[in-house]
Amino acid sequence: MRRNYFIVGLILLIFFVISLLTNILGPLIPDIILSFHLRLALAGLLPFSFFISYGIMSIPAGILVEKYHEKPVLVASFVLAFAGSLLFAVVPHYWIALISLFMIGIGMAMLQVAINPLLRVSGGEEHFAFFSVMGQLIFGLASFISPHIYSYLVQNLTGYKVNDYSLLTLLSKVVPPELPWVSLYWIFAAITVAMIFILSVIRFPQIELKESEKIGVWGTYKELLNNKIVILYFFGIFAYVGSEQGVANWMSKYLNVYFGLDPQVEGALAVSYFWGLMTVGCVVGLLLLKLMDSRQILVIFVSAALIMLTFALFGTKIVSSIAFPMIGFFASVMWSVVFSLALNSVDRHHGSFSGILCMGIIGGAVVPLLIGWLGDIFGLRIALFVLYVTFGYLLSIGFWSKPLIANATIFGNSSQREKKTEKI
Repeated sequence: MRRNYFIVGLILLIFFVISLLTNILGPLIPDIILSFHLRLALAGLLPFSFFISYGIMSIPAGILVEKYHEKPVLVASFVLAFAGSLLFAVVPHYWIALISLFMIGIGMAMLQVAINPLLRVSGGEEHFAFFSVMGQLIFGLASFISPHIYSYLVQNLTGYKVNDYSLLTLLSKVVPPELPWVSLYWIFAAITVAMIFILSVIRFPQIELKESEKIGVWGTYKELLNNKIVILYFFGIFAYVGSEQGVANWMSKYLNVYFGLDPQVEGALAVSYFWGLMTVGCVVGLLLLKLMDSRQILVIFVSAALIMLTFALFGTKIVSSIAFPMIGFFASVMWSVVFSLALNSVDRHHGSFSGILCMGIIGGAVVPLLIGWLGDIFGLRIALFVLYVTFGYLLSIGFWSKPLIANATIFGNSSQREKKTEKI
């Protein structure tokens, strides 16, 4: 089909909102632990509740997209996210938080499955890695902003006295004074309502996916799951999201436990810089993808992330405070490169394959929970050694991957490898 940059722009807006709702848990976890008197393992259940939804909903979401098309699924996704945000905003308790995060996660899983093949078709398969990194850039920008929103609300709502008709006054009337961080979920409820309105009123162009982009029936998934390449890339997405969320969710608590830094100030700032540097890294990645093979970029960036992880876990307060956010810079291209390598490594069933890859986002459920459980037993520093395994797997992809379609560079468009096409 003709390139549809209106759809590309809409997808980038959706990436922004997904990020706002997804990546705020890192700054919130120390507050949630304190507010609800939780052990680390129970705190780890929060990201688990969110990301496990990807494992449950990714394939059914693909089937829904095939049956009802993109617009109804996108609207339904934001309706679920609105309901989850409003539920926790109205009833701020730990067990309600688990239910709320699961509902929001279901909505985000549906969004991810719907928009990734759409982005590949709308922007062009040879530019998919480029637009995916641009999506990561927008994703990182939103995640950089959200901790600042959190810090502003928490610091200004604490002891706030009603004296005008501002946003703070409205929030102070509905947010428990001892839980000022809950105000974020009122903000999220408002944002999701706005997205429901935008998607409802916009005339959504008819997107004609190629046969290979369409979501398949159950038999197609069975066929894909019998292919070792599909399984290997599934674990690649699992490892990336586990690594990203493992760092983002636990760095603030780590800096608090080992160096006494305030999670509402220095901790939130570190998380913000993590996502901010991810945005900067995306800009660098966009340039490098026009100069180098994406596999080479993956090897370089993962190796640097492992070095930063070592500095973060064994450095001084200053070194650790810098190294943790720097991991975000080097993680910036990993999702998009791995996802594009995966889809460009098979010659058909890309829609179904996208659903399987999105199931790999459950790494964001398993890895932070595992870190919390190990942290209760061995301490948080030792628990974070899990990240050496997940980053190590990502490093290996740069060596064994053999895509059928390579990323386009200024030195030539290698749209098709001159080798035997891999059959599924």
